[in-house]
Parts: sequence; C-alpha cells; structure tokens
Amino acid sequence: MTDTPRADEKQTFADLGVIDPICEALAQVGIRHPFPIQALSIPISLSGVDLIGQARTGTGKTLAFGITVLQRVTVPTDPGYADLTHPGKPQALIMTPTRELALQVTKDLEIASSVRAARVLTVYGGVGYEPQLDALRDGVDVVVGTPGRLLDLVNRRDLDLSHVHELVLDEADEMLDLGFLPDVERLISKTPRSRQTMLFSATMPAAVIALARMHLEQPVNIRAEASDAKATVPDTTQFAYQAHDLDKPEIVGRILQADGVGKVMIFTRTKRAAQRLSDELEDRGFAAASIHGDLSQIMRERALKKFREDKIQALVATDVAARGIDVAGITHVINYECPDDDKTYVHRIGRTGRAGKKGTAVTLVDWADVTRWKVINKALELDIDTPVETYSTSAHLYTDLGIPEGTRGRVPGSEPKQREPRDRDRRDRERPRADRPKRERSRRRLRNGVEVGAATTDAPTPDAPAPATPAP
Repeated sequence: MTDTPRADEKQTFADLGVIDPICEALAQVGIRHPFPIQALSIPISLSGVDLIGQARTGTGKTLAFGITVLQRVTVPTDPGYADLTHPGKPQALIMTPTRELALQVTKDLEIASSVRAARVLTVYGGVGYEPQLDALRDGVDVVVGTPGRLLDLVNRRDLDLSHVHELVLDEADEMLDLGFLPDVERLISKTPRSRQTMLFSATMPAAVIALARMHLEQPVNIRAEASDAKATVPDTTQFAYQAHDLDKPEIVGRILQADGVGKVMIFTRTKRAAQRLSDELEDRGFAAASIHGDLSQIMRERALKKFREDKIQALVATDVAARGIDVAGITHVINYECPDDDKTYVHRIGRTGRAGKKGTAVTLVDWADVTRWKVINKALELDIDTPVETYSTSAHLYTDLGIPEGTRGRVPGSEPKQREPRDRDRRDRERPRADRPKRERSRRRLRNGVEVGAATTDAPTPDAPAPATPAP
C-alpha cells in the first residue's frame, strides 16, 4: 500500500519560485508546504510550457495550476498593468465540468490571491446574467466557468477570449463524460494559439489523450503517484456489505452515529432515491439534505453551504449533481446504491481520505448488484470480492465502523413526524372503514341524452318547429 501524497515539510512554495504575495496569502490560511503534484508541476508551469497533470481528487491539483495562473497574469496593482493592450480583458480561462467545482476553484484562487488582489469571476448557468456581465464590464483577470455558460457569453460577445494566455482544463475526463467536448473545442478556438495550456485529469481515457494531442504543444506529463499505485485513495478504509434495500436506512442511521463520524456524503444512482433517503434521515432526526437535478440551483447551493458550515451532517447526492463538489472534512462516504462502474466508485470515495487525512468508505450492495460489485472489485483490486451479508443488527457492522453498542438508526429522542392530511379524502382514507362517512351516491340513467324518468312535456319547445301534419 502506498502512502497518500503529503506535503513535504522541508520544501516551501518560495523554493518553487512562487512570488512573495502568493506565499504570504497561503501562509495566512496555514498552507506553507506544497503537495507532490504542486512541487512537480509549479516549477515547470511557471516556465510557460504546456502541461498534463494526472492526479486524483484531493491531491492539491487546484493550487498546482492556480498558483501558476495567478502569478502569470498581470493585475491592476502590478507596474505593467497600464501597458496591457486591453486592460481588464480576461488573461486566464479555467474550464470546469460543473458549477460546484467552478465555485470551489474560485474560492481557492481568491485565497491564494488575497494579498495580490487578482480579480476572479465565476461563470456558470442557472443564475442571472447581470452580475456576470457587470463584472466583465468592470474588468477581470481570471475567468472560471462551465463550458455551456462560457460559450453562451462568447456567442453574445460579452466575453472576449482573444487576450487569454493561460488556459486550464480541469477534470477533463469529467467534462468529456458530460458531453462538453464540442463546447470545449469551440472555446479553445477563441483563444490565441500562443497561449499556455494546462490539462488536469484523474484518468486518461482515449478522448482526453486525443484532446491533449490536438490542443497542447509538446506538453510535459506530470503524475503525482507511482504508475502502479491503486486508483483509490490509500488512506481511505473501505468496506462493502451485502444489504437488503429495506434495511439500508436503518444501517445508514447507525453509521451516522459511529465514533469519529463528521461530515458524511451519501451517494445514490437516482434523483428519487436521493430525495427519499434525505427525507427519511430527517424523519429519523438527522440533519440531512440532498442535491440532485430536480432541485433548483439556489436550493443546491443552499444545501452545499449548510454542509460546508457543519449545519447539516449528511449530504445525499446523485453522481451527476456531486461532480466537482469539494468539501473539506468529509470523514465518511456511503454508497447507498452500488456505483455503475469502477470509475464512478473512485470519484465517489475520493471525497474522503484527502490531503493526508483518514477516511472511511462504505458500500451497500443489493443482492441484484453483486455481479456489478465483483467487476468493480476486480478492476480496482480491492480484495473484497464477496460482500458480507449484513443487517442493521449484525455485530460486525458495529465493530468494523465503531458504532456504539445499543445504537439505533434514529437520533435518541426523535419521533416520527406526523404529517398533516392534505385534503378531506385523505383524512377519510386514514380513518377506520367503519367510521368513514357514508357518501351519497346517485346514478342517472340516460337515453338519447335525456334522463330516464325525468319530467318531460310533449309540447314542442318555443324555438322548435311544430311537427308536420301528414297530408290526407
């Protein structure tokens, strides 16, 4: 087993050629020593050459390219800013697959540039145009965004990329998986060919390699781990249990009360399952929320904000909604439903065991998903070929995860919520059949549109012609 990449406490960012304002800004938040991916890539990228960085989530890759971008752009406080041909036009573009990742990258860049005061703008869909347009008019140095909204602003001629000399494609494999390749290529075509391009990806499928060959000039390849290192995070302890679907909420409720549990991310395959589990956990007294495609962007951002601020303990998410989410302090990841493949599994559990900290990943495998799990296990060499049959009362569940004896899947003192009936019919259905009010039922028999038995008259209506008298 290889060790998780850790910061070299003997090396500093200044040793890598990082300027003092950025080093000072990082030191203010306790970041003084680079991680391996940063130590390898920063000296190379600062020289201006193209670079491909292969690093999984949680290895410090954002600052690996972010520091270079911030150091190579000219900000308003720099002596040469007034000499720029078009001051205020974006000099750097960072593309991300999701709005959540765009926001996280922006946050990291703002921390690193707090002393130097670089202007960083986040651009993504699902929100109004005006704040983004106002910022572009005022002038920005770095633009971070998702391909869809970026291309939209370019087509509207609100975003000018003709002065970009730093281009970053972050999590390139995810961008291609989401179908953004045409948009990415159109955006790249709007930038100068003399730019520096950096591509970062957790995996290197054929499509990413083809993209790099087309748009990068003699890139230097950087890999933070050894070529034979496992794809999963070494400092994450992994468990797989074969569990019954009806017992899973109870199991999750008990895991949430295990020793040492902090923030927990729970993954489902469907939006309906995510919302249902979130509601179930709230009903059991846990502080939980969900993020999935049926929720508005505002609701998703609100849930993420609460999760980051420790106002909720458990965040239930679908794979698509969770892409790009970077939240510190996640101690446990629970795969409530077995992931579709090994790649999805790696992305899920990569949310914990990050930056040298310990983490725990638990996968609950339905009977129908055992074959799928075996494929994942073989691909990643997890050595958990057959998940142990597990129930919420199983002794090994308590010992494996440090669940205190006697724990139940409900917060002590919480009671099931009593939901108010929504209408009279529902209230009637919930009453015993013998006590339900009898409903008056009336049936009418119609013949030729006329109710049978109703009072009729043989006289013609005023507007109807009188019946003709037969001729003698």
